[in-house]
Amino acid sequence: MSNISLHPLLNDGLTLGSGTFAGGTLVCHCADKPVKVSVGSDALHNHACGCTKCWKPDGAIFSIVGVVPKHTISVLENGDKLAIVEEAATIQRYACTGCGVHLFGRIEKAHAFHGLDFIHAELFEEQGAAAPGFAAFVSSAIEGGVDPVEMDGIRARFKDIGLEPYDCLNPPLMDALATFAAKQNA
Repeated sequence: MSNISLHPLLNDGLTLGSGTFAGGTLVCHCADKPVKVSVGSDALHNHACGCTKCWKPDGAIFSIVGVVPKHTISVLENGDKLAIVEEAATIQRYACTGCGVHLFGRIEKAHAFHGLDFIHAELFEEQGAAAPGFAAFVSSAIEGGVDPVEMDGIRARFKDIGLEPYDCLNPPLMDALATFAAKQNA
């Protein structure tokens, strides 16, 4: 099963974070004038994501994405190269117009995750960010071009490296979404 290429950071197994990571600098892939974003927190709820909206490195089926408090994010360099990928999307993903890498995603409307920005912790210059803790939207990889016959092997590979695969978010995050919806409807 180790021949399934999920993501470069997962293909050889899970590397745990330091447990003391307090943030760092996200850097896009541009060789000239890269976008740099300061993040004053470790990634929370870091996970592998199979959705078709998240940025993935070349050859990856899944992205690695987590959240940080919105107030911990600030653009340090070359912010003029950032543009929102899809204005109408719930998560407004800010990507570098040079290389296409998503630096952060922000929710500006009423939502359970408002106040949290989505980041790809693999873009930190520094080592030690939190490791992914689960896999989300696994079935969505089919929408991204994965043959459905590969899904059992993909789920087994995630379990093999210690990540529980879900076809939505993990239970605590789904509970947060449901709680928010219940309060909105009360």
